[in-house]
Amino acid sequence: MSKKKIALSSDSGAFPSETPFFRDIFELINKARVGLTQAVNTTMVVTYYEIGRRIIENEQKGATRAEYGEQVIKRLSEYLTAGFGKGFSIANLKLIRQFYLVYSGNQIGETVFSQFNPAISWSHYIQLMRISNPDERKFYEHEIAANGWSFREFSRQFDTSLYERIALSMDKNRVMELAAHGQIVQTPADIFKDPYVLEFTGLPEKTDYTEQKLEKRLIDHIQEFLLELGKGFTFVKRQARFTFDEESFYVDLVFYNRILRCFVLIDLKIGKIKHQDIGQMQTYVNYYDRMVKLPDENKTIGIVLCKDKKDALVEMMLPEENKQIFAAKYQTVLPSKEELKKALETGE
Repeated sequence: MSKKKIALSSDSGAFPSETPFFRDIFELINKARVGLTQAVNTTMVVTYYEIGRRIIENEQKGATRAEYGEQVIKRLSEYLTAGFGKGFSIANLKLIRQFYLVYSGNQIGETVFSQFNPAISWSHYIQLMRISNPDERKFYEHEIAANGWSFREFSRQFDTSLYERIALSMDKNRVMELAAHGQIVQTPADIFKDPYVLEFTGLPEKTDYTEQKLEKRLIDHIQEFLLELGKGFTFVKRQARFTFDEESFYVDLVFYNRILRCFVLIDLKIGKIKHQDIGQMQTYVNYYDRMVKLPDENKTIGIVLCKDKKDALVEMMLPEENKQIFAAKYQTVLPSKEELKKALETGE
């Protein structure tokens, strides 16, 4: 569930004046509304969990024949629909039963209420319980709660195989952290993915477009692009110009990461990455480090987004202790979840 707040502006005409006292009361009401929504959401989830438990227990007490359970579900659906209307179809009751089967194993030393995060709605859980890998499921639960993803945002992240892409981009010894804590951003490498999925641009898989067109589509879909970039990103500028030694340079996209407290520069390449692309990004990073960032901010990160790259070549082009410049592929179609899972399992 997205954590939306109502914007309060003294310029809107709706609020002729604002004082700290007014703002305090407004925030109190807004917080109460969010809390009420989450409380209702949790109550519904827990109720469905309990319904699922009772259906399973009733089936276990009854005949061993499979058709017994089907008849119970059918008759219960008719009964509840007559009393409450929509929402209790046979398909929905089967989902509720499956919900209990998936999550009943989580209840170890917890109350039913405490095991479900109020930020995660029933719509989220319908998708979550279909994830067979428990580590992947726990990862998405952490991310939904931490980032306030709506169901649409969560679906997009799942469809683009966020879990596998992050796992493939990080130290294999730390992959288990994803299930335990979700994505933790502490170092520049923690914000890095490979590949980046830009399906929202609507561009074809074949590169019959220009870098300028790719940049424009990213700006047109900046909300989706920020979601793809990950935690802590804010957009600063496109085609950021700076002049050095009477020569002008242009950085395609400039972002700032609030968690790492540093600028993140992105350069777009529609073909294979070349050694001069890395050199150009090094120039951009050096300039921002020496001329733009504040003394208490961390070193600038540079990401070259390209259509194709060879990891061995990129590794050779970068310094051995490189922690600032990264090269990653992008794709404008959804990745094959099966291929990414296989790569994660085999380490290839």
